[in-house]
Amino acid sequence: MLEVTKMAISKKLLTVLAGLVLMTVLLLQCDLDAQAANHNYLSDYTGGAAAVLDARSTNTSKVLNATAKELNLDLDSLSQKEESTLVMANVTSALNVRTEPATDAEKAGKLYKDCGGKILERKDGWTKIQSGDLIGWASDEYLLFGEDAESLASDVGVTVAHINDGLMVRTEPGTDADIYGVLPKGDEVEVLSVGDDGWACIDYEGEDGYVSTDYITIEFKIDEGETMEAIKEREAAEAEAKRHVNYGQYTTDADTTLLLAALIQCEAGGEDYEGQLAVGAVVMNRVRSGAYPDTIHAVIYASGQFTPAQSGKVNRVLESGKIKQSCIDAATEAISGVSNVGDLTHFRRNNGRSGLVIGHHVFY
Repeated sequence: MLEVTKMAISKKLLTVLAGLVLMTVLLLQCDLDAQAANHNYLSDYTGGAAAVLDARSTNTSKVLNATAKELNLDLDSLSQKEESTLVMANVTSALNVRTEPATDAEKAGKLYKDCGGKILERKDGWTKIQSGDLIGWASDEYLLFGEDAESLASDVGVTVAHINDGLMVRTEPGTDADIYGVLPKGDEVEVLSVGDDGWACIDYEGEDGYVSTDYITIEFKIDEGETMEAIKEREAAEAEAKRHVNYGQYTTDADTTLLLAALIQCEAGGEDYEGQLAVGAVVMNRVRSGAYPDTIHAVIYASGQFTPAQSGKVNRVLESGKIKQSCIDAATEAISGVSNVGDLTHFRRNNGRSGLVIGHHVFY
């Protein structure tokens, strides 16, 4: 909308300038200064036209303001930066999002730590937001806006590439470079950087891989909130899984370990053992934190949390049965309570962010 407005203004300015040029030519042809006998013909014009044509008007600000007045433009509003619509949760655990802007209104869902969304409306200390499928009102007291929101989003968000077709991952940018492997259509991977040469550097199982930007769609993502309906469904599924664990019919400890091992392989398969254990420890720290779901399965598959889980890659690794023994060992040790990252709950590729650096990742 802003670009369309600017184009309309530009066209209007061009029209006026063309008229001014024509008026100047007419004035020069009539030799007004020589024949006017102290009569200032410019005084017959008002606003922007007079200011632009009057040689005595050397004040640029005066000319601009006069022209803006002639065009009925508000220069102050045009110069103002468009306000950001980004909003981020400013909580240590979870924030209730309600159907109306009131503390006694029904809950629409929850916005968890480091989750964000888009501002839809603001009123009386409340903000209506959209975060994934969640739409509702949250108190401004627990939200970040503007530069504060953008700063947090840049720290916790991630740039991902959606694979539009089967795509080869290469060791260097170029079609003559060696091939690491192939990403299937529909997969999603983290983007580390995008070059001007048409190649993007991605995180390929802990290694730097390169893919052509012609076959991917790049998107910046932040964690999203959860509707009450989704929360109830998740909690019911977790309760059912726990009930069957007790009877030994469905989920077992071994299956849970393999699930975590599959995630570790997807996130840090190319790292050494310390890097693999660190990823497993982050998952377990979230399970114990109280700020995230309290099961390994729910943490891994929570909306917007782990890219390989969202894209289906974790499931494909599980189904293939090709999980590195080191990843299984790391999962087993992390589940037993061992952590080499303390109580840290986040990690990302090391991009200079402050934190605990292990291999190619920084933990925070």
